[in-house]
Amino acid sequence: MSTQTRGKTVFLLTSMVGWLLSGGALIYLTPFLANRVSPSATTNVWMENLMRGGYNPTLALLGGGSILLLTVIGNAVWYKYFEGKV
Repeated sequence: MSTQTRGKTVFLLTSMVGWLLSGGALIYLTPFLANRVSPSATTNVWMENLMRGGYNPTLALLGGGSILLLTVIGNAVWYKYFEGKV
């Protein structure tokens, strides 16, 4: 069994958090995307009810998109410069 460096452990944990936050943002965007992709009476009522409750997909678009971008860049940097080096 091999050992894992502290740097790799930190990378894996931060990467996992990034992917989880990106996925959460995508789940939050589901009603908005459903209304954009296949608008219907049901999705319109869904969006109207959510908007009355304060639903705002802008935060998920900006926050989730930026977290996803940072996570992908972090993964690319890690695998290019650190993976496989002792």
